[in-house]
Amino acid sequence: MRAMTSDRVELSPAYRTVIGIGGLFMRLSRIEITGADSIPLSGPTVLIANHDSNWDPIALGYAARGRRQLLALAKSTLWKNPIVGKVLDGMGQIPIERGSSNHGAITAATQILRDGGCIGVFPEGTRSLGRDLRARSGAGRLVLAVPGTTIVCARVTGTTGRVWQPGGTSIKVEFFRPAGGQVRPEEKPEDLMIRMLAEVRDGAPPVSPKQRGRK
Repeated sequence: MRAMTSDRVELSPAYRTVIGIGGLFMRLSRIEITGADSIPLSGPTVLIANHDSNWDPIALGYAARGRRQLLALAKSTLWKNPIVGKVLDGMGQIPIERGSSNHGAITAATQILRDGGCIGVFPEGTRSLGRDLRARSGAGRLVLAVPGTTIVCARVTGTTGRVWQPGGTSIKVEFFRPAGGQVRPEEKPEDLMIRMLAEVRDGAPPVSPKQRGRK
């Protein structure tokens, strides 16, 4: 989706509704947002974030709502529920299947970037659950497929706490441009994502299940 002005961002009705409802929980969790101006208002953009909780997409979408609509590659099993699937389609999300080449999904995401859209990606591929996971190369291939794509990193913390409980957690979303710079000459997709994930995880180590829900 295109940013219309710095004061008004074009969001699809379904996206606006989901982020609006999720925003109620974000405010309960006293969300703190920094660096949002790192997200360009227009042009192909890939946002790279850590993934510790199912609340992460909501936190990111809410935090970025004044800049861009984040379109994401989401696991295809979410579409098994027809109602959820319809909402995801309305939000412009793209289904991917683990263990598959996902050629169609990658092609769709690449076209979104070429059209100047913003794609949100979790390079770990799934929630960390306290594990150190390797970065997957898919997002790197997307970036390299569309020259001029801007990479923005996002570090999310606090989403593993009691988001539904007032005062149960404190969420923080930090947006920033990678300190190591954008794509380097002849950098391979996997190397690019390893570098990006290392920057994102610096300050946001994986949270183990035993730590979840603690204040």
